[in-house]
Amino acid sequence: LFDMDGTVLYTLPDLCDSVNYSLAQFGYAPITIEQTRRYVGNASRRLIEQAAPDADSETVDRILDFYKPWYAAHCSVKTRPYDGIPELLRRLHDAGHRLAIVSNKPDESVKELAEKFFPGMPALGQRDGVDPKPSPALVAQALSDLGIRPENAVYVGDSEVDVATARNAGLPLIAVSWGFRGREKLEIAGAERIADTAPQLLKMLCR
Repeated sequence: LFDMDGTVLYTLPDLCDSVNYSLAQFGYAPITIEQTRRYVGNASRRLIEQAAPDADSETVDRILDFYKPWYAAHCSVKTRPYDGIPELLRRLHDAGHRLAIVSNKPDESVKELAEKFFPGMPALGQRDGVDPKPSPALVAQALSDLGIRPENAVYVGDSEVDVATARNAGLPLIAVSWGFRGREKLEIAGAERIADTAPQLLKMLCR
């Protein structure tokens, strides 16, 4: 199971652009791409709450209602796979591994991006009524959909949220250092295995 943002796809520019366009509709100042990097990972509502810290709950709802469809329509303008990731996923698939993406992004955007960049790969995103990561709910659903038991699965991610998600789901974790948090924060969060390149990640997954 793979996280999406910061793990298989570099999505920061489109996230930042969509957040800022949404904030502008309600009179809020833009955020930087580095702020976006820090805010991503805990689902869209938390992203908007941090981007507009003075907004009350009702205003956050209104910004979020604007942001979700706008981002869904503009989620692949600048987004791209990380180097080596398409080849890694092809090789795992060809070797018989069952793969899926599990993300805190809105489900509509997750499915659109997965279909564009990784056709045929199952993908689950955040939906109403399902707790976001680090809850294990999305992971449990993905494993059920794949017909895989937890003891036969591995979770791959780039953030503290992913470290906690794997722990909560009872899955071994391989973290990646090229994402939105970096090696130091992953180590502080408790990640014991960290890949620095896609080929290194492939070797870890195939051991």
